[in-house]
Amino acid sequence: MKNLRVFNVLAICVASLFFSCATDNDDYVDITFQNNLEKKIIELYGSKEALILPASNNYSAIPNDLKNPITEAKVALGKMLFHETGLAKNPKLSQGMDTYSCASCHHAGAGFQSGILQGIGEGGFGFGLFGEERTKSSDYTEEHLDVQPIRSPSVLNVAYQDVMLWNGQFGATGTNAGTEANWTAGTPKESNTLGFEGVEIQAIAGINVHRLVIDEDFIKNSSYKAMFDSAFPNVNVNERYSKLNAGLAIAAYERTLLANQAPFQKWLKGESIAMSNDEIQGATLFFDKAKCYTCHSGPGLNGMSFHALGMKDLAGNNVLTVIDEATKKGRGGFTGNTNDDYKFKTPQLYNLKDVSFFGHGGSFESVKDIIRYKSEAVHENIEVPSNKLSPMFVPLNLTDSEIDLLTLFVENALYDDNLKRFVPESLPSGYCFPNADLQSSLDMNCN
Repeated sequence: MKNLRVFNVLAICVASLFFSCATDNDDYVDITFQNNLEKKIIELYGSKEALILPASNNYSAIPNDLKNPITEAKVALGKMLFHETGLAKNPKLSQGMDTYSCASCHHAGAGFQSGILQGIGEGGFGFGLFGEERTKSSDYTEEHLDVQPIRSPSVLNVAYQDVMLWNGQFGATGTNAGTEANWTAGTPKESNTLGFEGVEIQAIAGINVHRLVIDEDFIKNSSYKAMFDSAFPNVNVNERYSKLNAGLAIAAYERTLLANQAPFQKWLKGESIAMSNDEIQGATLFFDKAKCYTCHSGPGLNGMSFHALGMKDLAGNNVLTVIDEATKKGRGGFTGNTNDDYKFKTPQLYNLKDVSFFGHGGSFESVKDIIRYKSEAVHENIEVPSNKLSPMFVPLNLTDSEIDLLTLFVENALYDDNLKRFVPESLPSGYCFPNADLQSSLDMNCN
């Protein structure tokens, strides 16, 4: 009898210890929260799988341009060209030679956008830790800088966009069907006549826009020649080492830049503890009360629709002191249709935690700020008439705690902490990257 009492006491202690650990475990996730989120996603999309980003080497599952199918050889070449400062052969000033690349304004450290308010290609100086200390070189005036009059959009998850830039001006298919009259000859928009989707058109046009050169001698006298040969074996050798093919390779690489290791992606694939309870509640708000999903949808949580939300432009905040009217009018500045004025493309939402500027004009300093702005729905840009605002820009009446939960979901659950897997260890040229000016080289400890 005594032994039985001792056994019972021990059993109670063990049971108490077990349940105490279970409820205090940081990995514990409320099954009710899980079920509510899963139910909502299935209601909206039919299955959780509909929001899953494919593996970056699963080329058949990644949205392709039919005229530029993704191959391993193209991706390998594009990865190098995207970061290659040795392509910087057409600078306005000689000191800019070999100092900038595509990645100057779209690098992994900032979620493949710029780490500063306004990205600077040629004429930028320094890098810092994640591009946050890049500034205008004292040698450059505004007219010589390669700097855009709008925030540099991320190229993360661009496989889920058929047109590119905030105004969607790049891309010859889908969303841009019927815009042929606006593909102005003698401007970058003329590249649309090549007939590719937006990712490809932007990559091709961007080579000239950002003062890069695909020099055949540079290619043939380096290991790039073999990479072009592998990537484009069916192209005549007289046409193989071209700007067109370089752009197609860069686009193939960009299509593989998928934030598929983010906690939300892991949760979608069945890892029930990948997100915390608060992040799950934030996700539920995202796909329900906050109505974020109405614009930010699909695996990339982006959208191919354009909306006027009355956000400020860049003017007065940075290196450019004057912003042209076409840029201010967004989609309308491209299409010429006044119904499109002040509308901008819905951006993707992954890996926003590494930057401090949000909105097409970078007028918000945090994810929370922009969520609150959308919830309150009071437009900040007095140049945008109220009758131009999106009908979806209405108060959401979110509480402070709900805004906090949404912020946790966007900042943490949509954050892939391993984007360095998309960055080369070195370049065929041996140059520093993403920038190779003296200060950037010092900042990155690159010789």
